Amino acid sequence: MTALAPEILAKYQPVIGLEVHVQLLTETKAFCGCINRYGGEPNSHVCPVCLGLPGALPVLNRHAVELAVLAAKAINCEIRETSVFSRKNYFYPDLPKGYQISQFDLPLAEQGWIDVPDALGETKRIGITRLHMEEDAGKSLHDGFADSVSRTYIDLNRCGTPLIEIVSEPDLRTPDEAFEYLTRLKEILLYTGVSDCNMEEGSLRCDANVSVMLKGAAVFGTKAEVKNVNSFRYIRAALEYEIERQIEVLESGGRVVQESRLWNNAEGRTYSMRSKEQAHDYRYFPEPDLPPLVVGSEWQSRILTDLPELPEARRARMIAEYDISRQDAMTLTASRSFADSFEKAARAAKSPKRVVSLITSELTGRLKAANLELEQSPVSLSGIAVAADLAESGELSSKMLKQLLDSCFAEGKDFAEVYERDKPRQISDAGAIEAMIDEVIAANPKQVAQYVAGKKTVAAFFVGNVMRLSKGQANPALLNELVSKKLDALAANGA
Repeated sequence: MTALAPEILAKYQPVIGLEVHVQLLTETKAFCGCINRYGGEPNSHVCPVCLGLPGALPVLNRHAVELAVLAAKAINCEIRETSVFSRKNYFYPDLPKGYQISQFDLPLAEQGWIDVPDALGETKRIGITRLHMEEDAGKSLHDGFADSVSRTYIDLNRCGTPLIEIVSEPDLRTPDEAFEYLTRLKEILLYTGVSDCNMEEGSLRCDANVSVMLKGAAVFGTKAEVKNVNSFRYIRAALEYEIERQIEVLESGGRVVQESRLWNNAEGRTYSMRSKEQAHDYRYFPEPDLPPLVVGSEWQSRILTDLPELPEARRARMIAEYDISRQDAMTLTASRSFADSFEKAARAAKSPKRVVSLITSELTGRLKAANLELEQSPVSLSGIAVAADLAESGELSSKMLKQLLDSCFAEGKDFAEVYERDKPRQISDAGAIEAMIDEVIAANPKQVAQYVAGKKTVAAFFVGNVMRLSKGQANPALLNELVSKKLDALAANGA
């Protein structure tokens, strides 16, 4: 596909809606007692219920409902007190029952929203149409076997895993907005603990519906659905490609076909998977083996006692409480566990602001250089609090602190352990520092003469030599003050 000129792209408005499938973090599956765990020997986590054997009856997992309600409330949905499970009928090898238990016209929750930053840095509200519960299908294995060219294998371990599907309104207008929406949604879900959102293991999967229309048009264009892209970065790339492809089709006088398409990351393009000229008829009807799901106000209230302070609210509070920037707040709230650890450390430290400074100026840079996540840091946040207190009291200079942190990362040890072993001490005794200054002055009469003659910058020479003599332990602020005072006295006396 040839790149389109900017003026051609500018004629069109993309319209994007996302459908996100999230596996819930329960011990057992949605409608049976089988273990809900990724991996294992193929077809080892199965029973008559998830295999769809005759006479096997589903029983709804109560904890799955509670996690679904938590997720719905976290994205500002209204909970429907009575919702209904339905059978979604279709035939595919990894769906042994021939239908999926899902929710259709009466979902668990509706009318939610998530705020995301738009291209201008303003806040944009993305509507959420619905959140409903369903079960996952099994998995078709198309490669990895000696006869994969001619055969497909089926692993039904995933069959019956509890899911929520979160459907956005078609409010997204750029691939970047879609990326931000998914990033915020994943962050919220991780904070609530409803899912591990591991895209590599399929815990979070996304389908994107995208169309284009001329700017100012009142009717959306024909949409294509891009299926099961396994990273947010790839979703953004797939949307960028698909938008340009559709514009190119329209500009050449063609017609966009309603279809499902697959993203090929190696080639950086989408491919047609199957046509969807008409909406597929899944022949939904109420699941006869499950009664309506009733989540009354009392049960909702008990569930919501587990709803944590969510990322945006926490950032706003921390900005005010610790007098930090939004960028620092974003770093500190990257995960709920990290934010909890930070706040515990900050409240125990003499100066919470210095804790923030050490995290953002010293810790994160080293983590990036070592290609580690915050949770993998050898230096804990309680260790950072110890370092902050030592720096605040003047016992450690900035240089000493850096050296100790370098040792922590080199050895994979926490700060307190390395500090107790090496225990460098900052010299803040004025008499001891003055004695070293006198020694350096006596050894360097030429530089003294230069200072007396008016070359004030030579003071740095004396500061550097005293710092070396003290093995980096002289208090820098006090050292600079005393050097200037000594040299100025010599200059005044004409020495």
